[in-house]
Amino acid sequence: MAKHEDLPIPVFSSLEPVYGDGSQLEEAQLRFQNLKSKFLEVFHHPPDVFARSPGRVNLIGEHIDYEGYSVLPMAIRQDTIVAIRRQDKGEAEKVLRIANVNDKYTMCTYPADPEQEVNLKDHKWGHYFICGYKGYYEYAKSKGVDVGLPVGLDVLVDGTVPTGSGLSSSAAFVCSSTIAIMAAFDVNFPKKEIAQLTCECERHIGTQSGGMDQAISVMAKSGFAELIDFNPIRATDVQLPAGGTFIIAHSLAESQKAVTAATNYNNRVVECRLAAIVLAIKLGMKPQEAINVKTLSDVEGLCVSFASNHGSSDPVLAVKEFLKEETYTAEEVEIVAGEKLPSIFGNSPTSLDVLKAAKHFKLHQRASHVYSEAKRVHAFKDTVASDLSEEDKLKKLGGLMNESHYSCSVLYECSCPELEELVKICGDHGALGARLTGAGWGGCAVALVKENIVPQFILNLKEGFYQSRIEKGIINKNDLGLYVFASKPSSGAAIFKF
Repeated sequence: MAKHEDLPIPVFSSLEPVYGDGSQLEEAQLRFQNLKSKFLEVFHHPPDVFARSPGRVNLIGEHIDYEGYSVLPMAIRQDTIVAIRRQDKGEAEKVLRIANVNDKYTMCTYPADPEQEVNLKDHKWGHYFICGYKGYYEYAKSKGVDVGLPVGLDVLVDGTVPTGSGLSSSAAFVCSSTIAIMAAFDVNFPKKEIAQLTCECERHIGTQSGGMDQAISVMAKSGFAELIDFNPIRATDVQLPAGGTFIIAHSLAESQKAVTAATNYNNRVVECRLAAIVLAIKLGMKPQEAINVKTLSDVEGLCVSFASNHGSSDPVLAVKEFLKEETYTAEEVEIVAGEKLPSIFGNSPTSLDVLKAAKHFKLHQRASHVYSEAKRVHAFKDTVASDLSEEDKLKKLGGLMNESHYSCSVLYECSCPELEELVKICGDHGALGARLTGAGWGGCAVALVKENIVPQFILNLKEGFYQSRIEKGIINKNDLGLYVFASKPSSGAAIFKF
């Protein structure tokens, strides 16, 4: 039997296999009907095919996927649906017309040209579709698939993953776009290849991605979280204890990942690479070899060898020994590396932007977070698979989530005041564990609570965190269900042909 990640995206002729039954199915039926009607209204033709890809919540393993380490997310029910139609050859102008059911997003029009450059200085929501479009053509070409001359596409998007929430609205959009384009051209690649392709797509909008968001969005299975491994990408089912539920709560601070990349997200990618290079040199690698080191996982073996000489297996021991806690200047790193930083990062425009914006780098803290967080992911999976009682499992999982949040907040500094307040309120009202999830600097927290206290817990969050924001007019009381909700693991990407 083929492995999960080697299978193509499933194709369905009805909604039940993805949306189940009851109110969730009714809600989905309404969305698809609305999508069809709006498509006809905007483009005067029905769509050929639909694709959906869900958002995700990362349960543990933050900011370590791009360092080569495993992560443990689950898909959520909120998703992005893309309806698509290939324009007829007789239609005069070959263009990509990308509309949205939400009037807040005005139609974006692009040439039907896979070679076009994305204007990063003029950030438009339609750029995420263009990521998938360019990525599809690049990938098809590399696979020897004859895609013929570019044709125009009509596209309508309906997303329910809140933007800037840390729940991967951008990955859900890029994945569903790429899969819709594939479906429109009657091709279907294996899931792991689509996960890899869509991860690489994001470079077109200037963000660097580790691949977790795309992998879980494409590969998720209903009822399971997934341990996602990289190089090669694969997913291992993780059955969570039945007595616990995850509550996702938005801090209402929006994380502008693409806009703040040079000072936040991409900055951490650069700091981690610099930490890896300095560690490699201090642990005996020649500088000319070390400057080619890309991730902290590349030097973990050297760190563990050092630790084993001191009666330990913890790579953080090497971090404490060889990386100072004070910040490093660019000049200090260059002296160790024997090379100018712009030269080391010469082939990465996003990293060069970081070097222009950053005055100093925290290497000790970032490496400590990455190595300790990587261990927590496996401790989480091992706890789920252990013989502990359900009660003890839930307590231990909650403890690991609390440790993860502390590390994200103090060592990786990717939290914000609103997230800190929200995580504290979760803990005060009976959460077994709570942590920021996603890139951070805004977005959501995820809390593990016992099933039997879910309604009361959500009520306490509404009173303790959201009520004051409602009174200030930051959010509307009727929209509260969009900002705080319970979630069980949902299914992954799908194609619908009706």
